[in-house]
Amino acid sequence: MLKKSIFTLLGLVLSSFSVYSQTVLSKYAGEFMAIGVGARALGMGGAYVAIANDVTSGYYNPAGLANINYPQIALMHAEQFGNLVNYDYAGVAIPFGTDMSFGISAMRLAVDGIPDTRDALVIRNTTTRLSDINDPRAGINPDLVTEFSDQDWAFYLTFAKRYSEDFYYGASVKIIKRDIAEFGAFGVGFDVGALYTPIENLFIGANLQDITTTLVAWNTGRNELISPTAKVGAAYMVEFFGGKLTPALDLDVRFENRRFASNFNVGPVSFDMHAGFEYNFKNLFAVRAGYNDVKQFTLGAGIKLPKLNIDYSFARFNYSQNERLDDTHRISLILTLEEARFLRLGL
Repeated sequence: MLKKSIFTLLGLVLSSFSVYSQTVLSKYAGEFMAIGVGARALGMGGAYVAIANDVTSGYYNPAGLANINYPQIALMHAEQFGNLVNYDYAGVAIPFGTDMSFGISAMRLAVDGIPDTRDALVIRNTTTRLSDINDPRAGINPDLVTEFSDQDWAFYLTFAKRYSEDFYYGASVKIIKRDIAEFGAFGVGFDVGALYTPIENLFIGANLQDITTTLVAWNTGRNELISPTAKVGAAYMVEFFGGKLTPALDLDVRFENRRFASNFNVGPVSFDMHAGFEYNFKNLFAVRAGYNDVKQFTLGAGIKLPKLNIDYSFARFNYSQNERLDDTHRISLILTLEEARFLRLGL
């Protein structure tokens, strides 16, 4: 039933390309970039803007990339709604000089092998093609059914700088590429982030996504605008049973008139919450839990090996009282080149 609904929706999208040729403020044009990356952050419900301190900062808060002191490489794979939707992420970050960092990352969300029946409508038991699906003689010739993919790509080029011991800032350039069958789109956007530590163990972060409004231009002539999103968050670290407990809270502020799809709204301005915590025991292993903006409870765990962090997250989504989508499992790896020759200068 779910697959049928998705194929129907994709069919409507395909047919709409031939009708529209205009520039519109599209409410969910950038939604594929809101899923999140890294099992550590996702296990905390995505509440990561204030504590982003690794290679995934290029996505959550560009300023956090200034925290790294060694080069890092990250990989993540997830299958959503069973194995219907494939989601992949990869990132690389390197420290530069005494106070700067650079990174590049990419994410891909795709539905592959979608049946294309647009040229398979024929008079039943013949090869004579029809254009009217309501024709009583209409049928589908399986030999004429082909396949296409729906792919969304986003590439992040990130810069971060330590302005002072308690204030970092950064920015990302986003390159967006979208493809569905023979139709394609291209866009460029900008994110700007900051991290501030007003007192010891208190972290405050902000990430202004698509700050200039991102234009996604389709080869059909239709242009979609992604409006800015303000992500703000705070976290506080405390000593707890020999380890460190870090509760975190993020708030996504959007201006797309998402009334019923948001946690709450004030007119056209919507607010979505991410909440979570991490308990890290002596930097050996960690457990996590959270609640994200799509009303999912999340769980996670991680283990630190020499130079390698392995993280896992779990999410469950119920879309009715009696039915739920397949559980989502995500595993991510972060390789840190902790060798003296790669250490940031000045340390």
